[in-house]
Amino acid sequence: MSDCYEYVPHRLLHRRVRDIASGVEGRLMAVINENVSDRGVERWMELAYIRNASGLEFTTAVDNVEPVPDQPRTVGGRRDQRSA
Repeated sequence: MSDCYEYVPHRLLHRRVRDIASGVEGRLMAVINENVSDRGVERWMELAYIRNASGLEFTTAVDNVEPVPDQPRTVGGRRDQRSA
């Protein structure tokens, strides 16, 4: 396998994402175009590097990456005044 690779810009870089193949969420650290062939013929693929909550990074196909919707923020200890 060749050691050649190149970084690719991505709109979700450094944001929370989900790998749809595994369901694991984390932060997209990089997208890299890598030669993934283990034979003589080169095979290039864009891989997404995602860092999960435990700090470990894993790769997945960049097409498997989707943004994680923002969670609604709630204020603890407050309730709707209409229900009081």
